[in-house]
Amino acid sequence: MDVSSIPEGWPGNIWLEGKTIVHLQNDQERPSHMPRGPAKKTGGGFLNPAMAPSRTRSVLLLKDALEHNWLAPSGKPVRAFDAMCSTGVRIRRWRNEIPLELQNRLRITGNDLNEFALSWAIHSHNQNLPEYTENIDMNFDRYGSMAQREAVNGIFFQKMDAKLAMADASYQWIDIDPFGSPVPFIDSAIQSLARTGVLEVTATDTAALTGSSLSSQKRRYDSQGIVDDYAHDDAVRVLLGLIAKIAAMHDRVIKPIMSLFDGHHVRVSVLVKTSKEGASDFQENIGYRLRCDDLPYRFIKYPNSEEIKSSSGPLWIGPLMDREIAGRITEENAINTCLPSKDELDKLTSSGLKWDEKDAEYATREMVRSVKHIANAADLLSREHLLLSLNAMPRLAGTKGPPKMEDLVNDLIELGHSAARYPDMEPMFATDANFQTVLDVVRKYHS
Repeated sequence: MDVSSIPEGWPGNIWLEGKTIVHLQNDQERPSHMPRGPAKKTGGGFLNPAMAPSRTRSVLLLKDALEHNWLAPSGKPVRAFDAMCSTGVRIRRWRNEIPLELQNRLRITGNDLNEFALSWAIHSHNQNLPEYTENIDMNFDRYGSMAQREAVNGIFFQKMDAKLAMADASYQWIDIDPFGSPVPFIDSAIQSLARTGVLEVTATDTAALTGSSLSSQKRRYDSQGIVDDYAHDDAVRVLLGLIAKIAAMHDRVIKPIMSLFDGHHVRVSVLVKTSKEGASDFQENIGYRLRCDDLPYRFIKYPNSEEIKSSSGPLWIGPLMDREIAGRITEENAINTCLPSKDELDKLTSSGLKWDEKDAEYATREMVRSVKHIANAADLLSREHLLLSLNAMPRLAGTKGPPKMEDLVNDLIELGHSAARYPDMEPMFATDANFQTVLDVVRKYHS
């Protein structure tokens, strides 16, 4: 792997994601501060700024694992692997933004098959080194022998096919973020995980996951969907169901940590543990969502011949989040961890970054958006709940319009129930109140 030469177009356009300098290629425009949706892939070194919130949440989860020792005992290293790192923004944010006192426990590896992207990643890292990288322990005796690896200031870089790379070593944290469907990589990732590990998966083939493309959904995920208010939640659950099934084939069991539909992609983070007993029982969390007459839906194990047209699945019907872990993914946590302080920002701008007060304001707004509603909804999404669309309430309750989301949630809480805005761009909310109670609350605003 020859990445010593300066890549064509270097240093490109300088941008800031989180508190990490990003070098965009010259033909990529300065990103919008609120980018949405998929971006056009332009070859090696492709960066979609709309995925920045996903990378922020990855930083926060990996930090949480190190702080609270739920992945490895205190003081023990955690081997983290980005299977398709491209220009290395995620791995560089892991190294730059996770607190200094946790950094020496991290063994970070970035892999990509595109040599230009790797060269861009290495130059980006070397040009913008955290001051402490010279003290990072690079000893790691569990690498295999096939990959062409290069240790660069606290990060291992390697050029290899992602599936072969995951077969070549064992990791406790694996991130899969391909351009398109993640299905071809899930089996290799699960086999590469240690006995206890975290698998983070991004899926941008949302037409297949939501059921908009039924043939693709059946072929890739062995599921069928219904495009309605629950399409986004179904998409998350279809992906979780597939991961659970593949994990069970390898005597593994999954526990969702955080699962979201974010604009144009699905992102799930699951804890994977070796357990033959748990793997044998994985079907307990697999079922169908049946649309009903007496309430919007219920989860069932199997639909009968009359119910099949009103059902989506098979899909995951268990919890979507871990109450404690996701409950710590707060706006304050994101800002304190991933936004530069005034002194840090002054240092960055003195090094060539063009960043004014408006940029800082928008960056803060986007940082808040990346985790908005997660902590408040974590408890409900870790257990049985009812998910409802605010826009559907007038039809369901027979009213002229819906109440404000905040009013509805607060009223349900005052009645002794739990309720929270669901972390989705669509106005959805979750509650443990029964459906009739929700209808009564909605109707009181139009009595």
